[in-house]
Amino acid sequence: MEPIKVGLLGFGTVGSGTFTVLRRNQEEIMRRAGRGIEVARIAVRNPAKALAALGDAAGGVEVGSDFNAVVADPQIDIVAELIGGTDFARELVLRAIDNGKHVVTANKALLAVHGTEIFAAARAKGVMVAFEAAVAGGIPIIKALREGLTANRIQYIAGIINGTTNYILSEMRERGVDFATALAGAQALGYAEADPTFDIEGVDAAHKLTIMSAIAFGVPVQFDRAYIEGISKLDATDITYAEDLGYRIKLLGITRRTERGIELRVHPTLIPAKRLLASVEGAMNAVEVHGDAVGATLYYGKGAGAEPTASAVVADLVDVTRLHTADPEHRVPHLAFQPHSLSDTPILPIDDVTSGYYLRLRVSDVPGVLADITRLLADADISIDAMLQRESEQIAVDGETDVVIVTHDTFEKSLNAAVVRIEALATVISKVTKLRIEALL
Repeated sequence: MEPIKVGLLGFGTVGSGTFTVLRRNQEEIMRRAGRGIEVARIAVRNPAKALAALGDAAGGVEVGSDFNAVVADPQIDIVAELIGGTDFARELVLRAIDNGKHVVTANKALLAVHGTEIFAAARAKGVMVAFEAAVAGGIPIIKALREGLTANRIQYIAGIINGTTNYILSEMRERGVDFATALAGAQALGYAEADPTFDIEGVDAAHKLTIMSAIAFGVPVQFDRAYIEGISKLDATDITYAEDLGYRIKLLGITRRTERGIELRVHPTLIPAKRLLASVEGAMNAVEVHGDAVGATLYYGKGAGAEPTASAVVADLVDVTRLHTADPEHRVPHLAFQPHSLSDTPILPIDDVTSGYYLRLRVSDVPGVLADITRLLADADISIDAMLQRESEQIAVDGETDVVIVTHDTFEKSLNAAVVRIEALATVISKVTKLRIEALL
């Protein structure tokens, strides 16, 4: 049987890793796929650089700079989009689909923003769009959600799905450094980009979470409705206080089914230190999925890097090869649910989400301060779970102290209203630092 021909769009970290894994494991891959899978064409902005990287392995592979020629080539069966971004990638993917090509992509931003359009185009043409590599690198979380857990009514997903931010938070906790120092260290090691905005502000994690939420709950991808809060304003003091209270702070992506709608949010989160997710350190990723039948399951591994991500790309190539000639109506749906069965369950605004909260505020160290604060929380029907009081280093001079309060679950809008009243107290010197708490299971 003739091998499946693949056209690679992009030959950066993931593209070169994909080529390497395909070549190195070609015999094993053929045994699993039932036929060979080979890269026939590569489109890249700098062909000379790609050819130099390929060396002797370039034999038989056409390398050029015309991306459109690859997606239009009648000899190409699968287009692997590995260039990133949204606009140009969207054009190429839609052209490939229109030309009857299957698509494999590692582009979470593309699918989070344009997934509904892309999946509809693929259905109309009877081709597949595979995207395991778009979420959590080498961790097979998409296949787990779409196939392995298909018997379950998914209740929630909570994930550490950005290695850069997890590394930064690990450094802040373990070494006691501030955010800027930890970020500089991550950049020096290559974990963070020169412009780390998408990572540190939670956008990258939100792209991935949006995709997982759509698969878990059978809704369209809705990135524009996600609540996103990053770690750039996180103070090392809060990491220390969280430890004192038995928590660790992680940038968590959370999507949960509730009676009122679906939560879709990314933000720094206090997790009990005894939970497995709390022990995930460095640049590693982990995703916890809770289903009604299976209970809690945890998926852990490298979320980025050349070969971990290439592992997921090649797995998609094998899946598409196996199903290349299958009846399109009998393939696994892109978002796990049959397209006509996708629901319009609303995404909850953050004000309507319930959570426990960590509050830190600087107050004057005078009698009655705590009584005033607790009264205002009680007026809003917010109960307190724990409290810490720490004298500041300047207490002898300034007469100030830090108060840390942990609340039981309450609506975000109720908590925000109480915070406004607390900040209006004459004895409250600083703005209230607010972080959410998730107990998990």
